[in-house]
Amino acid sequence: MFSPSASSVTYQRSTFGEIAEPISERGQLRKRTSSAVPIRNEPDLDLGKGEEKKVVNGSLGLGRGDGPKDRKKEEKGVKIVKEEKQVDEKGSEVSESDSENVKENEAEGESEGKEEETVDGDQYGTEVDLEQVDVSDDLNAQRGKKKKFKGPLFDPKAEYSWKLCNTRSKHNYIPCIDIEVASKRIQSYRHHERSCPKNPLMCLVPLPHEGYQTPISWPESREKIWFSNVAHPKLAQFVKTQSWVVESGEYLTFPQNQSELTGGIAHYLESIEEAIPDIEWGKNIRTILDIGCKDSSVGAFLFDKNVFTLTLGLKDDLVDLAQVSLERGFPAIVSPFGTRRLPFPSGTFDTIHCGECQIHWQSNGGKLLIEMNRILRPSGYLILSSKHDSIEDDEAMSKLTASIGWNILAHKTDDVSDIGVRIYQKPESNEIYAPRRKKVPPMCKENENPDAAWYVPINPCLHPIPSAIEERGTEWPEEWPKRLQTFPEWMNNRDKLISDTEHWKAVVEKSYLTGMGINWSTIRNVMDMHAIFGSFAAALLEHKVWVMNVVPVYAPDTLPIIFERGLVGVYHDWCESFGTYPRSYDLLHADHLFSRIKNRFILIYFIA
Repeated sequence: MFSPSASSVTYQRSTFGEIAEPISERGQLRKRTSSAVPIRNEPDLDLGKGEEKKVVNGSLGLGRGDGPKDRKKEEKGVKIVKEEKQVDEKGSEVSESDSENVKENEAEGESEGKEEETVDGDQYGTEVDLEQVDVSDDLNAQRGKKKKFKGPLFDPKAEYSWKLCNTRSKHNYIPCIDIEVASKRIQSYRHHERSCPKNPLMCLVPLPHEGYQTPISWPESREKIWFSNVAHPKLAQFVKTQSWVVESGEYLTFPQNQSELTGGIAHYLESIEEAIPDIEWGKNIRTILDIGCKDSSVGAFLFDKNVFTLTLGLKDDLVDLAQVSLERGFPAIVSPFGTRRLPFPSGTFDTIHCGECQIHWQSNGGKLLIEMNRILRPSGYLILSSKHDSIEDDEAMSKLTASIGWNILAHKTDDVSDIGVRIYQKPESNEIYAPRRKKVPPMCKENENPDAAWYVPINPCLHPIPSAIEERGTEWPEEWPKRLQTFPEWMNNRDKLISDTEHWKAVVEKSYLTGMGINWSTIRNVMDMHAIFGSFAAALLEHKVWVMNVVPVYAPDTLPIIFERGLVGVYHDWCESFGTYPRSYDLLHADHLFSRIKNRFILIYFIA
């Protein structure tokens, strides 16, 4: 079924003028009803079995409202999701008989020992025509059986009309991150924390007013991009003050080895390798989180050394440089970083880099540094660089890193770039925590999940470092590329991993690359919206693309496995907008995504 066929047809839409919002026969749409139910989490790799739990990936899905009563549920560690009443409580696909039994039990109020959670928040105003049902459902109704909810059916005769979003951010609008309230008091247009609209968006983000052109293909996009595709009110003014980016007619060009650093990025990164011999880019160091998107020079240089550098674009109201990075073809996401955890599991990044990111790590009791400690692999490295370090900041940082057991490996000023570089290393065992005189920050409670990352506040505590051989994080992964095909002891179903890898390799080679009419020379930024083990991304490694692996928060938590293989991904709830700019991705891959959530949500929305 995956082999190419001579009769395969590729269709490309040339216009969207015929698209309109579907109208039912009655001229109106029926509103859905929502309820909150616990969701299944399966920490093991057996995706078809597992006990039902209220915590998924340890994440607390508060939904778009994020109201006060939802926060009470968050404190209890309960995963709350707006769902259809007709859906199975486990949030998974069931057979016809099982589905009907579940509905009958719900009608009779039988919970079988599972406490049903309720939410007092807003019910999202999604409207969908549910009149179209299968004839067999009518027969079942006559026999006294309940109808199964199958969702709205596609009507080829329906007319659609989409309005353009009228937002302050215009063509760069990012729902859940941009503020859309009419208030002159608000100077910034970005939330300090993720906050989604109460009602789903039924509009299209407009194209740039100067026009949008097909992005320049990789690898030429490393050197130049269309200026109009990343248009921003203050970008032109910003470019005039920089040497690493030049406005050249219709393009933005990026001179090779140019960066904000005097002496170039190559000298900067090579000096780090010389200072710490254990750091070998592209071998034992594969996954890097680069905090604060500046010139993308770190990711651009390390890409040639087989290092996957994910840029975390912070709240930037000036020029939106993360969008420039994505347009060039480098991995990036946009996320506030204040009081909540980042959407990553614990102990996954080999190295974290922060160059001139202007983060005050010692403020608020060092919460942000404690979050770095959570997502950094045991024995991993934190690299900080800046031009202007005050004595007070140095002393505060030294005291804070000592309190969490970090060792400072290097603290020097480069003679060429005049940049001060500090390299810290996270401890590899719990022995360093015992001698601390002051237990500040304290150790986290045993029942706190370190992988909880979705709408979870940063807890100023230290999670114990894994020590047993069957625990993830006790050993450093194999060097790249051997790391991709090596499965440690803590992966309890390696046979399934191997078969999944072989399956996607065959699918990509026999179907995706040859039988679907995709011009892969134009594809660079790829998203796997329902990644499991990262096998789809692994199958595309030889093709000059990068893949953002997304593990839904209501699915089994397999994101640590993806990172262990040397790939990168995030947690996300597909009932909310993804943290990226419009027009960021060239290809979206959604294997069994909609079929698995069609009974949970009528409408999901995102921007890509």
